[in-house]
Amino acid sequence: MQQAARILFPAGAAKAFLTAGITPSIGPLPVDLGMIKFSLGPVALDVSLLSLVGVLVAYLIARSLF
Repeated sequence: MQQAARILFPAGAAKAFLTAGITPSIGPLPVDLGMIKFSLGPVALDVSLLSLVGVLVAYLIARSLF
């Protein structure tokens, strides 16, 4: 929903409010298991108002199906 809103909404305050978000991230996490070394990450989430609305809509649809 957020990506569609960024493309389809006209420029203005509503678009800026609904598509603005925060992006928390976890940097590379090195894992050393003795014989194998690798790193995980970075992992980031893009959270905005429309993404939360999308999660709520998906929850309501899933709840009505089961």
